Amino acid sequence: MPIDPKKHEMPTQAPAERAHNFREVALGYDEEVAVAEANRCLGCKNSPCVTGCPVNIAIPDFIARMKERDFEGAYQIIAKSSSLPAVCGRVCPQETQCECQCTLGKTFEPVGIGRLERFAADWHNAHAEERATPPAPNGHRVAVVGSGPSGLTCAGDLAKKGYRVTVYEALHTAGGVLVYGIPEFRLPKSIVAREVETLRELGVDIETNVIIGKTLTVDELFDMGFEAVFIGSGAGLPNFMNIPGEAYKGVYSANEFLTRSNLMKAYLDDPKTPIMKGGRVAVVGGGNVAMDAARTALRLGAEHVYIVYRRSLEELPARREEVEHAEEEGIDFRLLTNPTEILGYRNSEDPRDPKNGFVTGMTCIRMELGEPDASGRRRPVEIPGSEFTLDVDTVVMAIGTSPNPLIKNTTAGLEVNRRGGIIVNEDGLTSRAGVYAGGDAVTGAATVISAMGAGKVAARAIDEALSGK
Repeated sequence: MPIDPKKHEMPTQAPAERAHNFREVALGYDEEVAVAEANRCLGCKNSPCVTGCPVNIAIPDFIARMKERDFEGAYQIIAKSSSLPAVCGRVCPQETQCECQCTLGKTFEPVGIGRLERFAADWHNAHAEERATPPAPNGHRVAVVGSGPSGLTCAGDLAKKGYRVTVYEALHTAGGVLVYGIPEFRLPKSIVAREVETLRELGVDIETNVIIGKTLTVDELFDMGFEAVFIGSGAGLPNFMNIPGEAYKGVYSANEFLTRSNLMKAYLDDPKTPIMKGGRVAVVGGGNVAMDAARTALRLGAEHVYIVYRRSLEELPARREEVEHAEEEGIDFRLLTNPTEILGYRNSEDPRDPKNGFVTGMTCIRMELGEPDASGRRRPVEIPGSEFTLDVDTVVMAIGTSPNPLIKNTTAGLEVNRRGGIIVNEDGLTSRAGVYAGGDAVTGAATVISAMGAGKVAARAIDEALSGK
């Protein structure tokens, strides 16, 4: 049977419909399409796709099960390597990892590995009747700081080996960036909650509303009997441009904007948290977070939404699929453009007045691309005399985040780099004995799957250290 040169399309909500609701955009394969896509896999013996997966899922093996319609078997193979398969199938950038290594992709479009992973996980969640069974305890205790992808992965891998693991989460809902940073229309909260519940079934304890560095310190965790601590606290400190007007009301960091929408349920018809429900919005940045913020603003009632990015479309770091979805929904891309000032008006001359200053616009300057910079991308250069003003009343800064310094400042002997990232060795071990770290707390803002990979590395190292292997 000849191989279809193109991967099977992912069905989605129509753009005109989805732009005004928070239901999931991508609808997922049905059984027939999933099997047809699986049959495109060549089953390579050298498995190049596995080398591109940060958590080393046995990709040809799970796809082989799908060819046989053994969907539960496919899920069980994925679950041996990944604690969050339904999440990764939705938000992992497979196109730059496993799929870009696909042998079929050298001639045709690669196999839709991520779409098949999502199908297997969703099939399991819809049909599985048995709960996960915790293994026999091995007598060791480990604390995990943060319930994001690195923390949950580390906790899951250790729990499967019999460790008694307690996860401490600063916010009131477990999931970290998976619940407060990624919009409902890309990753439904129910999907994350199901993955978290599976970890609880394995025996993982999760305590919310505990801020490590305030409620408890790392030293106190050791005093409580934990033998190792994994720090997966993410990168929750937002970056700003330091241009005039950033203190005006109506200027958000992407962190705040998405958190208000996600955890404080601003996306409901009658929200209890104050956030925009109309007007004109500019989102500054070109990554996945910028796309999430822009598309969220549209669903929260914005009349017009701009993406303002200082380089061209080719340099946009966001996933191509997310960019295409944003364009289909009517997001206005202002490329080769950079803000220079946020404009506003004052209600009084007292800068301490809490009602002092509201956004009325944003001055921008046009850019052109010059010589490559240290990142290898062509450096954006201002075009003199090209200033213009965007008429907006809300500005969202989505230009990256840094690790919060709280844990560093309250943990003696913990070394960090100049960006605030915790310094670790190849096993995730920090400069402090018994303390490991991974994910955005080490690297700064990165992908969900890379954070998961770091959690797996640290879990393996902790197990080797505590078990005496």
